[in-house]
Amino acid sequence: MIDYDKLQKSLKHLELQFENLQRAKDRSELTDIDREGIAESVIQRFETCYDTLWKTLKRYLSEETGLADTPNSPKPILKLAGQNNLLSGSVEQWLQYADARVSTAHDYSGEKVGECLAIMASFISDAIDLYQTMSGQSWK
Repeated sequence: MIDYDKLQKSLKHLELQFENLQRAKDRSELTDIDREGIAESVIQRFETCYDTLWKTLKRYLSEETGLADTPNSPKPILKLAGQNNLLSGSVEQWLQYADARVSTAHDYSGEKVGECLAIMASFISDAIDLYQTMSGQSWK
């Protein structure tokens, strides 16, 4: 049986910190460095959540759908998930998430952070849908 607690926790933390970032725009007491720190936290939580999600998905494909010899990297796993109708978004969208994860690995420059943050709401929504599909639980 697959334990979805780590995925649920990492996704919830990402969701809450992204909401925090959205509210930070209207908080005049925050400095630019405060906002930058919140944005960097969102990116770090995205990285953790994404990594947890694709590894959980790998296990799901192996244990729940019976796929043997599942690959050990995200993009082939995401393609298999698409072929098995597990993704609410397109495979191409999920591959964009994978690219965003790779691009933020060691570079938090303004442009890359901006690109990653621009897809964050979609990622969170798609990740919640995938969590619900895999776990059979509704999102809390």
